[in-house]
Amino acid sequence: MKSLARWGATLGLVGSTLLGSFFTANLQALALPEEEITKRLQPIPVFTVTDAQGAPLVQSVTVPNTEEGKTVDVARVFLSRQDANTFLADLKSKDPELGNSVQVVPVSLAEVYELEKNSRNQTENLDFALIPKQEQVQLAQPLWQAQMEAWERQNPDQPQRSKNFQGVPLFAAKAGPDAGYLTIQLDNGAQSIPFFFEKSLLQEMVDRYKQQQPSQANSVVIEVVPLEGLITTLQREDNPDLNKITLMPSRESLQFLRNLRSNSNSSESK
Repeated sequence: MKSLARWGATLGLVGSTLLGSFFTANLQALALPEEEITKRLQPIPVFTVTDAQGAPLVQSVTVPNTEEGKTVDVARVFLSRQDANTFLADLKSKDPELGNSVQVVPVSLAEVYELEKNSRNQTENLDFALIPKQEQVQLAQPLWQAQMEAWERQNPDQPQRSKNFQGVPLFAAKAGPDAGYLTIQLDNGAQSIPFFFEKSLLQEMVDRYKQQQPSQANSVVIEVVPLEGLITTLQREDNPDLNKITLMPSRESLQFLRNLRSNSNSSESK
């Protein structure tokens, strides 16, 4: 893939991770065909910065702890359109010539996933750094720390895991005597396990569950996993139950999708 521009930096993508670079500790693995993985990622809008031809803005970063100061090319992909616009405004103030030559472009997370896969087979490898909402990362941190501490208690002979959450957080809830995942019913009648990009949307679901099942209210536990880890487990192993997972966009993303549909319907009616 041709990159638009490069500028030097040390690896300091705060709040970001490289797509596919993490695996999750508390989800069993699920092997899905590639088309099924992209199907799950397709409804999630993300935002990147490109030129008019669609070439991404690339940052050359130095990988830490490498003897020769190895560098990689990284394109930022924002989960929030607002964050992408803020990044572009900052770029315009620091480098007006470059900033005024690029724009924020919405794409599907599935498209980024495909581009990242294809990039591995090219001479100029390009990584995509997913930039989550920092508010959601902050909400994820205490949940992740508690999960890792519980894992260590259950596995005292295993190496310790990092208690610092890294990646794009996804929130899900378990409840009941068997600690099963809470589910929702899809339009086709099938039961699905929702993983939310926004914790407050999950909390609304949990609150409804507690009202409907008051005897189970105290059993509800909210967990967090990194999106990157979920993608990796989807690629690698087999667990039919996790085939039910559905990714639930944030409020901001839902509003963006509504606006797209509204604009599309307006254009068709003219």
